[in-house]
This record gives sequence, structure tokens and C-alpha cells, in this order.
Amino acid sequence: MKALLGLLLALFFCTGHFCTAQKSVGVVLSGGGATGLTHIGVLKALEERGVPIDYITGTSAGALVGALYACGYSPAEIEAYVLGEEFQLMANGKLDVGKRYLFNEEESHAGFVDVGFHKDSILRKSIPLNLVRPSFLDFEMVKIFGLTSASNGADFDSLFVPFRCVASDVVNKKSTIFKEGFLNQAVRASMTFPFYLNPIRVNGIIYFDGGLYNNFPVNVMYADFNPDYIIGSNCASKPSQPNEQDFIGLLQNMMQTPTDYKLPCSEAILIQTDSKVGTFQFDEVKQAIDDGYRATILQLDSIDMWLINRISPEELALKREAFKRKSLPLKVSSISIESFDNKNVSFATKALIRTKNNKVLSAEVLQERYFRLYTKPQIEFMYPTLKLNKDSTFHLNLFIRKAKDFKIDVGGHISSRAVNTGFLGVTYRRVGRLASSFNASSYFGKFYGSGKAIATIDFPAVFPISIASYFVLNRWDYFRSFATFFEDVQPSFLVQNEIYYGAKIKHPILNNSKGTFDFRRFKLTDEYYQTAQFTNKDTADVTVLVGTNISYEVLHSTFNRKQFASTGTFSNIKVRYVASTERTSPGSTAMFDTTVTLTHNWINLNAEFQHYFFSKSRIHLGVHFKGMFNSQSLFANYTASLLSMPSFSIIPDMDTYFLPEYRSPQHIGAGINIVATLKKNLELRIDAYYYQPLIVLQKNIDGTFEYSKPFLGSSYIASSSLIFHSIIGPIRATVNYFPQQTKPISLQFSYGYVLFNERAVR
Repeated sequence: MKALLGLLLALFFCTGHFCTAQKSVGVVLSGGGATGLTHIGVLKALEERGVPIDYITGTSAGALVGALYACGYSPAEIEAYVLGEEFQLMANGKLDVGKRYLFNEEESHAGFVDVGFHKDSILRKSIPLNLVRPSFLDFEMVKIFGLTSASNGADFDSLFVPFRCVASDVVNKKSTIFKEGFLNQAVRASMTFPFYLNPIRVNGIIYFDGGLYNNFPVNVMYADFNPDYIIGSNCASKPSQPNEQDFIGLLQNMMQTPTDYKLPCSEAILIQTDSKVGTFQFDEVKQAIDDGYRATILQLDSIDMWLINRISPEELALKREAFKRKSLPLKVSSISIESFDNKNVSFATKALIRTKNNKVLSAEVLQERYFRLYTKPQIEFMYPTLKLNKDSTFHLNLFIRKAKDFKIDVGGHISSRAVNTGFLGVTYRRVGRLASSFNASSYFGKFYGSGKAIATIDFPAVFPISIASYFVLNRWDYFRSFATFFEDVQPSFLVQNEIYYGAKIKHPILNNSKGTFDFRRFKLTDEYYQTAQFTNKDTADVTVLVGTNISYEVLHSTFNRKQFASTGTFSNIKVRYVASTERTSPGSTAMFDTTVTLTHNWINLNAEFQHYFFSKSRIHLGVHFKGMFNSQSLFANYTASLLSMPSFSIIPDMDTYFLPEYRSPQHIGAGINIVATLKKNLELRIDAYYYQPLIVLQKNIDGTFEYSKPFLGSSYIASSSLIFHSIIGPIRATVNYFPQQTKPISLQFSYGYVLFNERAVR
């Protein structure tokens, strides 16, 4: 009788929702870009209620979040990760300052738009396929997903939670399910939104975002896992009717197949999160997470009706810890390189593993060398995958796509003052055993004109070096530096021409520092009048300086922009020796009528330091110091001597003025920089400086000239700008204050960069 009663009670408690048998739970995560990070809040709420998750499938952002969970990351860890600075850099295609490599960065110029193209296809292969560069994203994914999957046999069923994701084969117009192989590759394929991230190849097939054909892979959950209960998390909605000017909206409607977000069985629940976070609003991550969490909290009671078994936080933490212990440390002992066109890119191998005695790379060394290689202008794209070797180290396979053969840079400086300058540059790049490039560029305008040609060869080695030869022509025409479009300009009172050529050897010091040894020959020709009262009938004095310049420079920069920076540090120390001969021929305004020939040998030491010591979201504060020591002797006349002296050009616009009061062979200056962020990309900038020459050149009443007593001629400089940093260069309104000028305050509106080719010796 007792046995019969026990059987009846067992049957009663094992029927309907009172059944205590363990039920498997599968979670399906939709795509949605930044909106898809609502899934983190969903997982967070489910874990807090103790809901066990046995399987997970996802698309696009759902694949990213789902893969992090499947790799043993808790919702709290995932939340901390996406709220961190590194994730924001990944999402925006940027690199942390420490991962930049100044040695590989091109010399600054006034270009603000560049377009690459192949010699055999100028248009078809020149349209960029991505808005952001995925260098940081791809390396982070191989560190997290690639390492975890390789440590677990490259089988997605062997992860902490069995996992599937989908990507779109756009050639064959079908959705593909990833269940094994390189996890980082599968997730990257699934989240490759067209024209935001560039596509990748998996087994020779080009894949784009999984949401194009299957934005809610519940069918994959049923087919591959068939769980007892499904929890669907959807943050996407049917694409609305786009505006004809909405490129992203038109693209989504054109390419995306309509998705049914309904669950086809009763033992399932759909958590629908309606978040206001947009597809690319990655700066609103916290809002997305909170939206997903709140939407899930409202559904927990309904989930409780179906699920009785729970898992405690302690038990889950122990399981995660046990799984994570199976992941091996990242040590790379072998490397293979693939290229899209199967051409020689052995430069990459030498850059990563440089000596036979240093074949095993730790994660730190690999990361440093990986990003150093990625910053080469000759390399457009790299994609890494990992395989486990028998000795528990890893084999790194690196797919490399070389940069397009040619690159055109277009830019310049458009101003309301008469100092408008255009810029055009063409670069040819190639990489094989060595990396090389040839660049020809030109500045053109009435105020400034220049032509430059430079050929560079980079040698990969334990201590990499770069050797370049160059030829430069410069012309400066100071007709009237304070003139605007609404004023007539006077005849030129000063024209400076420079020709120089030489060679330089560059080497890295740290990631953000480099050293450069430079040897050059030069010829400088200055044409000028020695009085302000001259006419078109007067002839100018001419001073020609011919000589040799040898210099060594140490440069360090972590600035966030090439001009008008608001964060980071810049320092520069340069020492040069100049041996030269001067020949001055008098003009009609000269005080003498004989040609003078003099020899000048001098040492020049220049130092500059700028650092933003306080940097918050709205306010940035910096200090700026600059000093010059120059042992240069006097030239044939006062004007020639003044023109040959270094100028204190501490703000960009000072390079477009001829300001005698800020010229001295020895001087120091210091100031403060205040940058206030008014809105995204809109800044108010205030710069104020004190200038102190150690000695200045003075002209006596009788026409003779000499150096003054020390520490005379101090002055101030102030500048205030409202700057909008557009994606194609800065747009600004600027007020400059130079107190010793006849008109001390000047106003200008401008667009572009105030950057020029380097001077020969000045």
C-alpha cells in the first residue's frame, strides 16, 4: 500500500509545471548594433533570478554578447568590459595611445581627405568598405574568442555554454551557421555590418552581418539544440520606411530579409526591449543595458511558471572558474602569413618574429609587434586566427591585405585672410621583403608654395630603421600678412625661397617616440626691402645662403589630433649643426652698394614640451613650453640677420605672419591651453603665452645693428578659437592677439590645417 501511495504522489508532482525534472534552457539573441547590448541586461536579470542557460545562439551584436557569455564571462564582466574605454575605442575604430607606433606614422601635412586606388582599377576597388578600422577589434576578439575556442578544441559545443551564430553569405544569398572552427572569425563575420566594418573571408567565402538574412536565429536553436524552454531576446524591429537621404536606412531595407521574431512554441517567452539607443550609439551602452534589464524583470514571473530548477551564483561562479582554467596562456611559437593576392609579404613575418632565438612570443610582445605592423601605411588590413600546437603553444595565422598601390591626399587651408593654400599629394606604396614608398606633394597659393619628393625604404629587424632621400622646394611670400579678402594687398616686401635635399635615417625609441638623423644640403634665397617705403620701381636686396645641415631629433607624441589637440603629450628636442656661406647683394633701398660674402657656422638647440595634465569630458587643461638656443652670427645687414633668426611660432597661425618682435636667436616661452568641449566635436579653445627673448637684434639710429642687453623685448600672445572638428578637417573662427602690431587684434575664419613642409634650417 505504501509503495502504491508513493507512486501516485510521484505521478502527481511530475505533471504540468510541478515537474521537478531538469529542463534545458536555450537563449536566442537578436542583432541590433549598439542596441543589441540590451542583451547584457537580459542575461544579468536572468542570472540574478538563477535561471540556468544551457545553450545560446545569436546574430551580430547578439553573437558578440552570446560569445562572451559562452566563453565564461559573467553578465557583470561583460557589462564592465563594454563600459570600459577599450570597448569604445574598438567600436569607433580607434587605437589606444599606447598601441600607436609613431615610427610608422607619416609626416604631418595639410591633407584632410585621402583616397587609395589600384593602378588597374581606379574606381571599382577604391570605394572604402568600412567607416571604422577594425584593427583593435580584431585583435581583442582573437585574444578572447580565438584563444578560448582554440584551447577547447575549436568546437563551439565545448565552450562554457554551447554556442551558435549566423552570418550572411551574400554571394550565394543564404545564411550560414557556425558551430566549430575559429570563434573570433565566426563572431566577426556575424557582426560585419555593411560599410561599417569591412567583410572577411571564411574558407574562401565572403561574409557580412548575419542579420541580413536571419536576425533572430531561433530556428538554429531548435535544429541544433532543441531545448525544453526558449528565452528569446529581441531589440530589433522591422525596418521603417527610410528617408531618401538616409543611407543606412536605405541600405538596411535594400539588403535585409524580413525576420519573424515570434517563437513557434508555447514553452518559450520573448523579451522585447524597445530601446531608444540607436544602431551606432555605442556611447549609450549603459542605457541599452539598463533597458534590457528592465524589460527582463517584467517577464521573470512568467519565466518562473515554466522553470523550477535554479542555479545559485556560487555554483555558477565555480563552474566558470573551472572552465576558464582550461584556457591556455597566449604564447605564439609559429606564424604563417596569407595575402589576398598571394604575393610576398615576408616583411610581416620579420616584423613579428625577428630572430631565431626569440620565436615564442608572449601575449604582451605579440600585441606590441602586431600593432606596430598594422600601422605600416603599406598594410590596409590584417586578420588573425589561432590554432593550438602540440606543445600547448599557439600557431598564429595572419591574413594580410596590402594597401592600395596609390594614395591621393587632398587638403589645405582656406582662410578669410589672404593666406589660402591648397595641398595635393600622391603616394605609391609596396611591401614584400621590404616596405617602401614614394611620395610627391605640392602646396600651392600666393602666400606659400612648395614641392616635395621623398622615397623611403623600411627594414624589418630587431632594431628596425627607415632610410629616406628627399628633395624640397619652398617659397614664402609675405605680401601683407594681416590682409583679409576685403583689403587690397601691397607689393611683396619679403620673398623667401628654399631648395634643399638630403637623406634621413629614422628609428623607433618607444611606441610613441622616434629618433631621426638628418643630413642635407640647402640654398636659401631671401629677397627683401630694407625700408617700408618702397615702390614697384625699387629693387630688392638679395641674400643667398648655401650650406650643409646635420641634425638629430627626438620626437614624442600622444596627441589625439595632428593639430589643435586637446589630450596627450608632445615633446621635441632637436640639435643641429649648420655650416654655410652667405652672399648678400644690395638693392635700391640698401645702405651700401657692395656685395658682402660671410661664413656662418652655428649650433642650434630647440626644445618644446606640451602636456594636457587635466582631461575630462568637458574641460582639458594643458601647459606649453618652448625654448631656443642659437649661436648664429650676424649677417651682412639688419634685415638679413633678422630673417635668418628663428621665430617663436608657438600657435599655428604665427607661421602665416611675419612678426619681427617674435624673432630672436635665443628665447623661451610658456603658456597655458584651455579647451572646453561645448558639444561633440565642437570646442572653445583659449591659448595664452608669455614670450621672453634672451637677446634681441636692435637697429641703431646710424643704421648699424647689434644684439641688445639680455632679457629685453618680452611680449605676450593670446589666441581664442571656436573649432568644429569635422571628419574632413577643422572649421574655426579665431581671434589672435599680438600686442606689438599696429593692429594687435586679428580675426579670421578658416577651414583646414595650418601645416607646411619643414624649413631648410630656420
